[in-house]
Amino acid sequence: MEGMTRPRISARISAISESATLAVDAKAKAMKAAGRPVIGFAAGEPDFPTPDYIVEAAVEACRTPRFHKYTPAGGLPELKQAVADKTLRDSGYRAEAAQVLITNGGKQAVYEAFATLLDPGDEVLVVAPYWTTYPEAIKLAGGVQVDVVTDETTGYLASVEQLEAARTDRTKVLLFVSPSNPTGAVYTPEQVEAIGRWAAEHDLWVVTDEIYEHLTYGDASFTSIATAVPELGDRVVILNGVAKTYAMTGWRVGWLIGPKDVVKAATNLQSHATSNVSNVAQAAALAAVTGDLSAVARMREAFDRRRQTMVRMLNEIPGVVCPEPKGAFYVYPSVKQLLGRDLGDGRRAQTSLELAEIILEETEVALVPGEAFGTPGYFRLSYALGDDDLAEGVSRVAKFLSGTR
Repeated sequence: MEGMTRPRISARISAISESATLAVDAKAKAMKAAGRPVIGFAAGEPDFPTPDYIVEAAVEACRTPRFHKYTPAGGLPELKQAVADKTLRDSGYRAEAAQVLITNGGKQAVYEAFATLLDPGDEVLVVAPYWTTYPEAIKLAGGVQVDVVTDETTGYLASVEQLEAARTDRTKVLLFVSPSNPTGAVYTPEQVEAIGRWAAEHDLWVVTDEIYEHLTYGDASFTSIATAVPELGDRVVILNGVAKTYAMTGWRVGWLIGPKDVVKAATNLQSHATSNVSNVAQAAALAAVTGDLSAVARMREAFDRRRQTMVRMLNEIPGVVCPEPKGAFYVYPSVKQLLGRDLGDGRRAQTSLELAEIILEETEVALVPGEAFGTPGYFRLSYALGDDDLAEGVSRVAKFLSGTR
């Protein structure tokens, strides 16, 4: 009988939070399935289909007996080489195939990077607002997250001074993300260089998530910290994947690039966790990374148009402050001025979480509250959805919130 008093679920796994973005998206989809005209701004995925030539490569792979069997746990050799070539082409960073690990989407690359680098108590500097998966991966590895909080006044960019103020003798890793999810912030080449030099000076590891590298707008440009600061040497790990660039979120192919000892250790972990990534998906990824970037160029044009529309519409709502994002496909407006106000029927939202719930019920529009990203008082809206839905969704929210007093 004494065994019955023990918890059924381990403390380690009980401590994991559900992905807030996927939870909001699931609720919106359930309401839609029940016949309600819900518009969802929650999920971070392009609304475009995967390009035909990539799909054809997958179909062909299905017919190839070699791909019906196990392949190396760390990835198809030809895909690892292609990822190394693509990285040199797109960011100027030179890596060998042996420095590449193909993973089940970007999320597995994030998890494996921290699992491989961190011992219990090691600190990771994380710029907030941050993507919801980072804290869970750090925590599962026994690491301690130290937030460096930014806000709309700086366009959500962290300074070297802020990072230095957060550094302790336990700091092992700086997590660097540009373009950023959830804010769309993009660091200038000068800022990237300054932060990279600071990290190198203090012998920190840098884990850099470059999944949105091809989605920058206006005068903003992507700069890889690994290329900008060669003195980081073998203390940098690059995370990336095909999901956002080629509209392949469901295919689940990402990668980790790093020093050979880190990649070998992470590959050992993956060999026991999942073995190889689906060969069909790897064949599709091979077609993607060896092809040109015309697919992403077309998507970027649509995203840029939607970005400008959304920023303009949100800033017209009294009490909403929305900086213009320079990359990715999200806006991150502050709604702090709306909290505590009468929403027209005596109801008052004290938090952005409450406000998001009221907006979903009243307007049938799904937004993700800032609580999910470590900074309450904000919303994240993805503009990776059709133009008509985008305009209709923001209009509904504007109409509802403009009734506040």
